Amino acid sequence: MSDSVETASVAIAVVCDRWIGVCPDAPAIAARAGEAALADAAPSERFIADVTLTDDAEQRRLNRTYRGKDMPTNVLSFPQGALETTDPDAPMLLGDVVLAFETVSREAVEQQKSLADHLSHLVVHGVLHLLGFDHENARDAAEMEMRETKILAGLGVPDPYRGIM
Repeated sequence: MSDSVETASVAIAVVCDRWIGVCPDAPAIAARAGEAALADAAPSERFIADVTLTDDAEQRRLNRTYRGKDMPTNVLSFPQGALETTDPDAPMLLGDVVLAFETVSREAVEQQKSLADHLSHLVVHGVLHLLGFDHENARDAAEMEMRETKILAGLGVPDPYRGIM
């Protein structure tokens, strides 16, 4: 086992049972994708990320409360803030990534992707946001997309941006 896998930890909470009904491996897929993102982007850090698999109603509430947007969205990332600890050996909580079942599953169908692959992509995307990556300008977007594509390739997931304009 490599050191990078040992340093990354992703906790999964399934709030919406439809994730399991449609994709029984969703928690394991999400954990694997989150750990891969942490291992790639912060291989020497001991980070913990939480991933919650919820529904559109909860995602809409979160989006409205924290972003002022009264609509569901596929993925939200909530960074923890300061990454300081009094114990240098203790892992640090990066924050939370929350995914909405109906939106993610609808997008997967529209984009002709498997739910598992789209879930993997959005977890990687969300974890990279926790690590400070963004896509606010063309250069940052290109860097983030390249990193996502590389991480996903390591998971056997096709390039999610192929064919997208």
